[in-house]
Amino acid sequence: MTGTGRISPQQVSPEIYKAIAVVDQKLYGSSLGKALIELVKVRISQINGCAFCLDMHSQAAIKAGVSERKLILLGGWHEAAIWSERERAALGWAEAVTKIGGSRASDAEYDALVDLFDTKEIADLTMLIGLMNLWNRLAIAMRYQIQSEVE
Repeated sequence: MTGTGRISPQQVSPEIYKAIAVVDQKLYGSSLGKALIELVKVRISQINGCAFCLDMHSQAAIKAGVSERKLILLGGWHEAAIWSERERAALGWAEAVTKIGGSRASDAEYDALVDLFDTKEIADLTMLIGLMNLWNRLAIAMRYQIQSEVE
């Protein structure tokens, strides 16, 4: 995965890495749905600039039923009227929590969730966001490499 001389957390600390992966997999069993989960993961990876995670989760989003059009427009989601209310609220919360140093996870962003998600979904979404930020930081810090395309 790394190919840059940096350590591979998966190999060096397999117990903790596996525990994180188990939590990640459990989130797919939540009522958030795979498409929304992958959409949120892609948006967080865009914000953090994680090419490895963008590559992985863009492909997973398409498999989960997210349209290519939505993926293309995701960076400008505020401007495009193609998102459901739940998607807009989740993307807003993902941005607020990912950029928490500036946003402090505002009441406005949180309040947008309350009518659209139940309390467990809000908790699951928030844990998903935190976990995806962890994955991005691991992949960026350890220089995880995407596979090159065959030409």
